[in-house]
Order: sequence, then structure tokens, then C-alpha cells
Amino acid sequence: MFGEKAMASSLAPFQVINLAPRIGAEIRAETEDLLGGTFAEDIRRTLEERGVLCFLGLSFDDDQQLQFARTLGEVLPQGNKGIFTVSMDAKVNPSPEIAEYQKGSVFWHFDTATSRIPTRASILTARQLSETGGDTEFANTYAAYEDLPEEEKQFLETLRVVHSTETAQRLVNPWPSYQKLQQWQSIPAAEHPLVWTHRSGRKSLVLGATASHVAGMALDKGRALLCRLCEWATQPQYVYRHQWTIGDLVIWDNTGTLHRATPYGEDSGRRMHRTTLVGEEPLV
Repeated sequence: MFGEKAMASSLAPFQVINLAPRIGAEIRAETEDLLGGTFAEDIRRTLEERGVLCFLGLSFDDDQQLQFARTLGEVLPQGNKGIFTVSMDAKVNPSPEIAEYQKGSVFWHFDTATSRIPTRASILTARQLSETGGDTEFANTYAAYEDLPEEEKQFLETLRVVHSTETAQRLVNPWPSYQKLQQWQSIPAAEHPLVWTHRSGRKSLVLGATASHVAGMALDKGRALLCRLCEWATQPQYVYRHQWTIGDLVIWDNTGTLHRATPYGEDSGRRMHRTTLVGEEPLV
């Protein structure tokens, strides 16, 4: 909708520069306007349209990150007053158990996939980077759905998929201890529509590493369908890959994108700070 252009404001310019044809945009605005919420509605609208927004070299500290997040929605009380450490390095992550869990982040997923109301969006800043790997990729599941043949869309809209923590974690640890398995299974699985019809009227595919099977469909056929659709939704034309530099801030629409980290050393010290916005609509 916006393309590469600037929208005038009486206070300061707000620029939207598309980064890829179907997903991603760089946002340029003054720090005081971002912290004050001057362009909050513009950012929310552009986030839904582009899926991922990048603020390059912004260099917000944790307090500024939280202040900015609160202009866009309600902050989920995770981690340290809303700042959650993302790292697979047990020496860096305040919780070694969470560091182990985050090893699954290298697979395509969306956050809080077993919740009835998934989180709205996440804001991520780079605090320490690995020497190799550690980029973040995002895939637009709105665009992937829109490009499917009409007949297939109608069929997919009749299906429901079971999502579970166990399914995602078995990709990392296929032979867990009994205690570990009990921990995974203590988080209830959820059954969601394969196609999410949003309040806006737009529709997106609900896929990712947590997707176990299609309810009521033979296990092999259902998993083959999920595999094919995930492959479809993560084709290059739907994907934006962010190569981090310290100071970047990236926000993504958790309700219409998948994301993953590209592999990096578990002992690399890579550390990101995430702030999450509370979900605003049920997955129906």
C-alpha cells in the first residue's frame, strides 16, 4: 500500500521503505516520536500490511524498548518487567531451562501457538550477536494463503490442526527423558483452524513446528499436507531475512507470520531482548 515513500507530519517525517515485495519494511522516524506514540497507529497499520517492521540502528535501551512497546499495545509481563532474554546459551540466559527450550527457535513457528488468543506481536533488539549465523527469517502467511488456488482455499478452511509443545520440542530432542516429556505434556495442546479468518476479513495460514496433525484426517495424509503448506508458505517470495547489527529493533506480526532463527553456535553468547504485545483476537 505504501511503497517507498514518506508521509508528511506536522511534527516529523514517517518513512516506510519496503524491503521485499511481499513482506517487510524499514521504518524511519525520530526517536522522540516513536517513544511518544506519534505514529503508533501508522506503525500498527503498516505492521499488519507488511508483517515485519525494521528500525535500523535505533539503539533503544530496555526502558525505551518498553516505552515504545506500550505505545502499540499491552505488554506481556514476561522476564524482567517485560524484557525477556532470548538465547540458547545457558551461560547467558537467566534460565538454563528456557535456554534449552529455545533451541527449537531454528524451526519455523509462531509464538504461543497453543493459546486460544496468540500474542499480537513481538519486538526484538540485538544485544550480543554470534560470529556466524543468527539471522532471523520471517514468512508472510497472509500472502501465502492469498496465492493458493481458490478450490484449495475452500478445502483448507474446513480443516483444524492440533498444535502441541511436544511436537515442536521433539524436533530438538526426539528421545526425551520421561520427566522432560511430562513437562512438555503439561502444556495443553490446542486445536486451531488451519485458516485464521481475522477480524479485518483477511485470512492467514496457521502452521509451524507446533503443528502435530490435522484433526479427523489420516495421520500420514495430514502431516503430508502440513509439510507441503509449510514449504509453500516459506518460499523466497514470502520471506524476509534480517541480518542483525547491534542496535536494530524489529517488530513482527505474530498473527500473520512465521519466524525462525538461522542456526548459530549454542555457546556463542548471542543474546536478544524481546518484548511481547498481548493478543487482541482469538484464533477462530
